[in-house]
Amino acid sequence: MTTLIECIPNFSEARRPEVIDQIVAAIQAVSEVKLLDRSSDLDHNRTVLTFAGSPAGVEEAAFRAIKTAAELIDLDAHTGEHPRIGATDVVPFVPLSGATMEECVAIAQRLGQRVAGELSLPVYLYEAAATRPERANLENIRKGQYEGLKKEIESDPNRKPDYGPSKLPKAGATVIGARNPLIAFNVYLTSDDVNIAKKIAKAVRHSSGGLRYVKGLGLLVDGRAQVSMNLTNFHETPIARVVEFIRREAQRYGVNIHHCELVGLIPQEALVDAAVWYTQLDQFDKAQILESRLFDDGPHSADGLSPTVHGLSTPQPASFLDELASALPAPGGGSAAAYAGAMGAALVAMVSGLTIGRKKYAEVEAEMQAVRVMAEKLRAEMTQAVDDDAASFEAVIGAFKLPKETDDQQKARTAAIQIATLNAANIPLHSAERSVKIMELAIKCAEHGNLNAISDALSGFAMSRASLTAAAYNVRINVHSLPDKSAGDEYLKELAELEKKADNLEANIRKVMKERGGI
Repeated sequence: MTTLIECIPNFSEARRPEVIDQIVAAIQAVSEVKLLDRSSDLDHNRTVLTFAGSPAGVEEAAFRAIKTAAELIDLDAHTGEHPRIGATDVVPFVPLSGATMEECVAIAQRLGQRVAGELSLPVYLYEAAATRPERANLENIRKGQYEGLKKEIESDPNRKPDYGPSKLPKAGATVIGARNPLIAFNVYLTSDDVNIAKKIAKAVRHSSGGLRYVKGLGLLVDGRAQVSMNLTNFHETPIARVVEFIRREAQRYGVNIHHCELVGLIPQEALVDAAVWYTQLDQFDKAQILESRLFDDGPHSADGLSPTVHGLSTPQPASFLDELASALPAPGGGSAAAYAGAMGAALVAMVSGLTIGRKKYAEVEAEMQAVRVMAEKLRAEMTQAVDDDAASFEAVIGAFKLPKETDDQQKARTAAIQIATLNAANIPLHSAERSVKIMELAIKCAEHGNLNAISDALSGFAMSRASLTAAAYNVRINVHSLPDKSAGDEYLKELAELEKKADNLEANIRKVMKERGGI
């Protein structure tokens, strides 16, 4: 089963669509994710984006989005109804198909460390990823909002972030965590009295004695009183129960529900449960839903096509190998080299993950955390290189197809072939560079990681070494194909240095195999 994870970052901006466009572009630049939803609220001055994809892809896309937001959003100039402490205010990861909450927690931890290290932003962990019980609740972290945190973060030890500096830049702080699916749900009242909305919000939210899995605020939006809520577990506290609770509370004050609003996406099951409740269907079976019969019956739908999850295709892991085995020229050896490197990085990430949190390996905890962060970064880059290499080959073919009837056309064609071929050599060269880095990480895991997983560390080294060898073949063949071969001299020189370094690393891994692995 393909592993899918959902990410729903909230950004403190809605009034400048050009800013959100740039954040969206940063997310969509990662090939392993699909943007599912974009929802902006002008009064809240807040935008919620929803995307899903592979664990590595989602993690990389989240980082790029946070980086872009930090560059473009100034919290000192931000106003809006919704509480916030950062340009990227909160980044939750949600397990979907084939994913666990533990995986999402690990992603939150790695991303938090990377954001703190590379962007110098304070990072707090919340919900399932929280390091302190009081930080499981987002409201506790966001107490006082950006302005309050700015005053306290440097002096109050309780406001010290989990990662990063105890000082707020103009982009503020970011809260990152892992949680179950959440429904952002707003109820508008037939009144402009915000105090009524605040009283109802206090009655319905769990923290003040209301329904167990409801968080709520009373706001004035577009001249109408609004009860703004997050429903954190729709199985235990269904939407219908929340709506009827609010309806009864509103009647106490002589008002009613005007309309409801959904922000972002909602699980289908939540709507089905509400429909069943309101229609009073007795002995309803979800198998009676037409779409359930079409898509839940086996690995293929009724039309023979692969099913989708939340609009995102879920190809089997073998799909790349099927493409590789086809009679088409791309993907080819360069893509296979990158794929092998990605597998090597994945094994390194696994071994470091099996080491982190074990008392026996407490003294290498920090080192393994850093190894895991870097391994996941390299895995994402290698995975992207699979597609990049195939695209570079297509560009070379396109250059060779250019017209050559005149002298000018011949010159233009030769120049295009030179550029495309250099790029086709450059991509596997970068794969070779990354392979060496993965080999270095694999050695660290073999030397200091969980001894029970040493064979996996060694396998990670072997896969990355194979990646280097295959990438080198592709560099050399492309350099040899250059109209001006001298342009590739620096590529060959760099490659030779990488291969020499790899030879030395192989000698090191053999020593570790003997001393620690006994083989």
